[in-house]
Amino acid sequence: MTLKHSFKNLGKEQSVVARDLQRVLRSRRDSRFDALTIIKREIHRVEKTLERVDEFYQKDLRWLDRFSDRIAVIGGSWRFICIFLLFLFGWMIVNSWLIVANPPDPFPFILLNLILSTVAALQAPVILMSQNRAAKRDQTRAELDLEKDLRDLHIDQQSHEILLELRQDIDGIKKKLGLK
Repeated sequence: MTLKHSFKNLGKEQSVVARDLQRVLRSRRDSRFDALTIIKREIHRVEKTLERVDEFYQKDLRWLDRFSDRIAVIGGSWRFICIFLLFLFGWMIVNSWLIVANPPDPFPFILLNLILSTVAALQAPVILMSQNRAAKRDQTRAELDLEKDLRDLHIDQQSHEILLELRQDIDGIKKKLGLK
């Protein structure tokens, strides 16, 4: 199931919100409260949609994907860097000063270099996989934000038209009453 299929009805709600606002504002019966209710409902709906984006991307993840996300979170933290530096210094201290007679990895630390190269070779693609998934999720959120902004613009245009109609009505009333 594609993401566009999951969120296919988002564009149709733009006209529904604008129609509701027009209906409420034209009724002129406690319209301030009703318009606020409609806007609050729209904000709540958008928040729910953004939550659904995260649920959509978390739903179909394989255990390896979740594992790579966890590695990216841990591998990109200061805690990991500090622990890894402690490990490196510990390795060097043990192999240089504590085991002086016959160290398992003498001074150029070839085994340590092998370990570092292996960690870097494995960690980099795992973090990139996680970043690619995050980029897709962020792109979807950006598209939904753009759609929301376009809906808001449409609502603003409708509100402006309603205000212009109200102004024309007021001007007409002023003419009938002979006011300037």
